[in-house]
Amino acid sequence: MLFAIPEDMKFFRETTLNKVVVMGSNTLKSFPGGKPLKNRVNIVLWPDADERDDVVIVRNLDELSKTLSAYDTDDVFIIGGAMFYKTMLPYCDTAYITKVRADGQAQVFFENLDELSCWSLEKESELINNGQYEFSFCTYKNKNPKPF
Repeated sequence: MLFAIPEDMKFFRETTLNKVVVMGSNTLKSFPGGKPLKNRVNIVLWPDADERDDVVIVRNLDELSKTLSAYDTDDVFIIGGAMFYKTMLPYCDTAYITKVRADGQAQVFFENLDELSCWSLEKESELINNGQYEFSFCTYKNKNPKPF
Protein backbone atom coordinates (compact mmCIF):
# COMPACT_ATOMS: atom_id res chain seq x y z
CA MET A 1 0.00 0.00 0.00
CA LEU A 2 1.38 3.35 -1.05
CA PHE A 3 -0.07 5.50 1.75
CA ALA A 4 -0.78 4.52 5.36
CA ILE A 5 -4.01 6.39 6.04
CA PRO A 6 -5.92 5.20 9.13
CA GLU A 7 -9.25 6.42 7.75
CA ASP A 8 -8.67 4.43 4.56
CA MET A 9 -7.81 1.30 6.54
CA LYS A 10 -10.98 1.77 8.61
CA PHE A 11 -13.09 2.16 5.46
CA PHE A 12 -11.50 -0.97 3.95
CA ARG A 13 -12.04 -2.97 7.14
CA GLU A 14 -15.68 -1.90 7.51
CA THR A 15 -16.45 -2.46 3.82
CA THR A 16 -14.91 -5.95 3.56
CA LEU A 17 -15.68 -7.37 7.02
CA ASN A 18 -17.56 -10.68 6.74
CA LYS A 19 -17.25 -10.54 2.95
CA VAL A 20 -15.08 -12.29 0.34
CA VAL A 21 -11.69 -10.80 -0.51
CA VAL A 22 -9.87 -11.99 -3.62
CA MET A 23 -6.19 -11.36 -4.22
CA GLY A 24 -3.04 -12.52 -5.92
CA SER A 25 -0.38 -14.41 -4.00
CA ASN A 26 1.91 -11.41 -3.56
CA THR A 27 -0.84 -9.48 -1.81
CA LEU A 28 -1.30 -12.32 0.68
CA LYS A 29 2.46 -12.53 1.18
CA SER A 30 2.53 -8.79 1.95
CA PHE A 31 0.25 -9.20 4.98
CA PRO A 32 1.89 -9.57 8.40
CA GLY A 33 3.19 -13.13 8.60
CA GLY A 34 1.59 -13.89 5.23
CA LYS A 35 -1.64 -14.54 7.12
CA PRO A 36 -5.08 -13.85 5.63
CA LEU A 37 -7.43 -11.09 6.73
CA LYS A 38 -9.58 -12.05 9.71
CA ASN A 39 -13.35 -12.40 9.52
CA ARG A 40 -13.38 -12.66 5.74
CA VAL A 41 -13.27 -15.45 3.19
CA ASN A 42 -9.82 -15.06 1.61
CA ILE A 43 -9.50 -16.40 -1.95
CA VAL A 44 -6.02 -16.33 -3.46
CA LEU A 45 -5.12 -16.80 -7.12
CA TRP A 46 -1.91 -18.78 -6.76
CA PRO A 47 -1.16 -21.26 -9.57
CA ASP A 48 1.61 -23.23 -7.85
CA ALA A 49 0.66 -23.02 -4.16
CA ASP A 50 0.24 -25.89 -1.77
CA GLU A 51 -3.21 -26.19 -0.23
CA ARG A 52 -3.75 -24.18 2.95
CA ASP A 53 -6.40 -24.36 5.65
CA ASP A 54 -6.65 -20.60 6.15
CA VAL A 55 -7.37 -19.48 2.56
CA VAL A 56 -9.11 -20.79 -0.55
CA ILE A 57 -6.49 -21.35 -3.24
CA VAL A 58 -7.53 -21.10 -6.89
CA ARG A 59 -5.04 -21.87 -9.62
CA ASN A 60 -6.53 -20.02 -12.60
CA LEU A 61 -9.34 -17.67 -13.60
CA ASP A 62 -11.70 -20.53 -14.54
CA GLU A 63 -11.33 -21.99 -11.07
CA LEU A 64 -11.81 -18.52 -9.59
CA SER A 65 -15.02 -18.05 -11.59
CA LYS A 66 -16.42 -21.36 -10.35
CA THR A 67 -15.46 -20.56 -6.76
CA LEU A 68 -16.99 -17.07 -6.87
CA SER A 69 -20.26 -18.39 -8.31
CA ALA A 70 -21.11 -19.56 -4.77
CA TYR A 71 -21.13 -15.97 -3.49
CA ASP A 72 -23.28 -12.89 -4.02
CA THR A 73 -21.26 -10.52 -6.22
CA ASP A 74 -22.02 -7.65 -3.82
CA ASP A 75 -19.99 -9.54 -1.21
CA VAL A 76 -16.85 -10.00 -3.36
CA PHE A 77 -13.95 -7.53 -3.28
CA ILE A 78 -10.81 -7.64 -5.44
CA ILE A 79 -8.02 -6.32 -3.22
CA GLY A 80 -4.85 -6.59 -5.31
CA GLY A 81 -2.21 -6.65 -6.53
CA ALA A 82 -1.67 -4.47 -9.56
CA MET A 83 -1.85 -7.16 -12.26
CA PHE A 84 -4.87 -8.78 -10.61
CA TYR A 85 -6.68 -5.43 -10.50
CA LYS A 86 -5.95 -4.90 -14.19
CA THR A 87 -7.21 -8.40 -15.05
CA MET A 88 -10.39 -8.20 -12.99
CA LEU A 89 -11.44 -4.56 -13.48
CA PRO A 90 -13.54 -5.22 -16.64
CA TYR A 91 -15.63 -7.75 -14.66
CA CYS A 92 -16.29 -5.46 -11.69
CA ASP A 93 -19.51 -3.48 -11.44
CA THR A 94 -18.33 -1.20 -8.62
CA ALA A 95 -14.95 0.22 -7.61
CA TYR A 96 -14.20 1.85 -4.27
CA ILE A 97 -11.27 4.21 -4.75
CA THR A 98 -9.47 6.39 -2.24
CA LYS A 99 -8.05 9.39 -4.10
CA VAL A 100 -5.03 10.82 -2.29
CA ARG A 101 -3.73 14.26 -3.21
CA ALA A 102 -0.06 13.37 -2.87
CA ASP A 103 2.73 11.94 -4.97
CA GLY A 104 3.68 8.56 -3.57
CA GLN A 105 6.42 7.94 -6.12
CA ALA A 106 4.61 4.79 -7.27
CA GLN A 107 5.99 2.42 -9.87
CA VAL A 108 2.62 0.88 -10.76
CA PHE A 109 -0.71 2.63 -11.02
CA PHE A 110 -4.38 1.73 -10.80
CA GLU A 111 -6.37 2.63 -13.90
CA ASN A 112 -7.67 6.20 -13.87
CA LEU A 113 -11.39 5.42 -14.00
CA ASP A 114 -12.18 9.05 -14.87
CA GLU A 115 -10.54 8.38 -18.24
CA LEU A 116 -12.46 5.17 -19.02
CA SER A 117 -15.81 5.72 -20.73
CA CYS A 118 -17.39 2.62 -19.21
CA TRP A 119 -16.82 3.89 -15.63
CA SER A 120 -18.68 6.79 -14.03
CA LEU A 121 -18.19 8.48 -10.69
CA GLU A 122 -21.30 7.77 -8.63
CA LYS A 123 -20.30 9.30 -5.31
CA GLU A 124 -17.38 11.23 -3.84
CA SER A 125 -16.94 12.22 -0.21
CA GLU A 126 -15.94 15.68 0.89
CA LEU A 127 -12.19 16.25 0.75
CA ILE A 128 -10.76 14.96 4.04
CA ASN A 129 -7.60 16.38 5.60
CA ASN A 130 -6.21 14.21 8.40
CA GLY A 131 -3.21 16.46 9.02
CA GLN A 132 -0.96 14.30 6.88
CA TYR A 133 -2.90 13.77 3.64
CA GLU A 134 -5.85 15.17 1.75
CA PHE A 135 -8.04 12.44 0.28
CA SER A 136 -11.57 11.50 -0.69
CA PHE A 137 -13.51 8.26 -0.92
CA CYS A 138 -15.02 7.62 -4.35
CA THR A 139 -17.48 5.06 -5.67
CA TYR A 140 -17.41 4.29 -9.38
CA LYS A 141 -19.89 2.21 -11.37
CA ASN A 142 -19.09 0.19 -14.48
CA LYS A 143 -21.82 0.79 -17.06
CA ASN A 144 -21.13 -2.49 -18.82
CA PRO A 145 -19.24 -5.08 -16.73
CA LYS A 146 -18.24 -8.26 -18.53
CA PRO A 147 -19.72 -11.51 -17.25
CA PHE A 148 -17.20 -13.55 -15.31
